[in-house]
Amino acid sequence: MRILVLGGDGYLGWPTALYLSAHGHDVGVVDNYVRRQYDHELGVQSLVPIVTLHERVRTWREHTGRDIAVYGGDLCDADFAYETFRDFAPDAVVHFAEQRAAPYSMIDRKHAVYTQTNNVVGTLNVMFAIGEINRDIHLVKLGTMGEYGTPNIDIEEGWLEVTHKGRTDRVLYPKRPGSFYHLSKVHDSHNIEFGCRIWGLRATDLNQGVVYGQETEQTSLDPRLSTRFDYDSVFGTVLNRFAIQAVLGRPLSVYGNGTQTRGLIEIRDTVECIRLACENPADAGEFRVFNQMTESFSLGEIAKTIQNTAPRPVEIEYVDNPRVELENHYYNVTHTALTDLGLRPHLLSDTLLTSLYRIIEQHKDRVDVRALEPSVNWRSTASAPTPVHKTA
Repeated sequence: MRILVLGGDGYLGWPTALYLSAHGHDVGVVDNYVRRQYDHELGVQSLVPIVTLHERVRTWREHTGRDIAVYGGDLCDADFAYETFRDFAPDAVVHFAEQRAAPYSMIDRKHAVYTQTNNVVGTLNVMFAIGEINRDIHLVKLGTMGEYGTPNIDIEEGWLEVTHKGRTDRVLYPKRPGSFYHLSKVHDSHNIEFGCRIWGLRATDLNQGVVYGQETEQTSLDPRLSTRFDYDSVFGTVLNRFAIQAVLGRPLSVYGNGTQTRGLIEIRDTVECIRLACENPADAGEFRVFNQMTESFSLGEIAKTIQNTAPRPVEIEYVDNPRVELENHYYNVTHTALTDLGLRPHLLSDTLLTSLYRIIEQHKDRVDVRALEPSVNWRSTASAPTPVHKTA
C-alpha cells in the first residue's frame, strides 16, 4: 500500500512510518516541524537527542535501502494538503498531525484557540482533500481515550445503543472530555463521522490510551533513528515522569489521591495497531472506532509498579492536582477490535525492565528536574502558566 503519515516527525508518527516501511509499504511523511518549536517555547528538550527529519530518512535508506518521501508544510494550508495528496496518491492516510498535549491547550486563551484551530481545521482540510481527490483513501485518525472522559457506565468502542421512551437507536458514544485539546479531538470525531455519513468516506478513529515506551525494532537500528522521549509536565506522560524520578531517586509525584484510572498502550503495540488498521480498512461510508489500549491502571497503581521495579528505592509523594478531573470514578473500557485483528500486546512491566530505565540512565544528564514540576493550572484563565506544586 501507499501510506501517508501526517505528523511523521513526531513521537509516534516517526516510528509508525518506519514500521510501515519495514512491512513493505511505500511511505510518505508530512510535517511542519512545529513540535520541535514547542520545545523552544517551553524551554525543554527530548530526553533522547533527535536529528532532523531529513537525516532520519537518509539513515533509514542507508540501513534498509527503502526510501520515505518527505513533504514539509502545514495541513491548515488547504492548497498544500491538496497538492500533497495528489502527488503521493495514498491508499491510506495516518493522521497524527495535531497539537497533542492537554496541558498545552490549557495554558491560556492563546494556546486553547491555537490547539482547536490547528487540530480541527487541519483535519477538515484532510477530509476535503480525500473527498475531492479520492474517496477510497482510508483515513486512520488518531483520537484519544480522553474524548470519553470518565463516565459512570462502560465505555464502548465509539458507538452506543440507546433505548429511550421505548425507542432504540445507535448513536456515537457520549463524550465529556477534560481539556481543550481533548475537545478538539471530539470535534474531529464528529466531523469525520459526518464525512463518512454524507460523502461516503471510509475512516477508522483510533481512540488511543496513554502511550509509553521509546524504542521499536526499527528505531533501535541506529541512534539517528530515535524518536522523542518527553518527560516535562506539559508534553510528557505520567509514566515517563515517574520513570525518570525513579532513576534519579526522587519521589514519584502523584497528582491528587492517585485513583484516576487511564488506559495505557506500549509504543510497539501502537505501531502494530496502525498497521492492522491500514491493512484491514473500513468500508466505504463506515466510521469505525477502535479503543486503542491494552491495559488500564490508576495513577497510584502505575506509581507502585514503578516503585517495585525501580533501580533504586523511591518514595511516592501525593501533590495537589493541577487538573480538574474526577479522581474516584468508574472505568471499564471495551477494547476488543484490535485484538480480534491480531494484536498481541506487550505488558507494562516488561517495557520498564527492558527499555525505559536503560534509556533514562543513558541520558539522565539531560534531565531538567524543574521541567518535572506541574506548571499549568486547569482552574486558571491567566495568560501564563501558574506553578501549583505542593507536597501533601
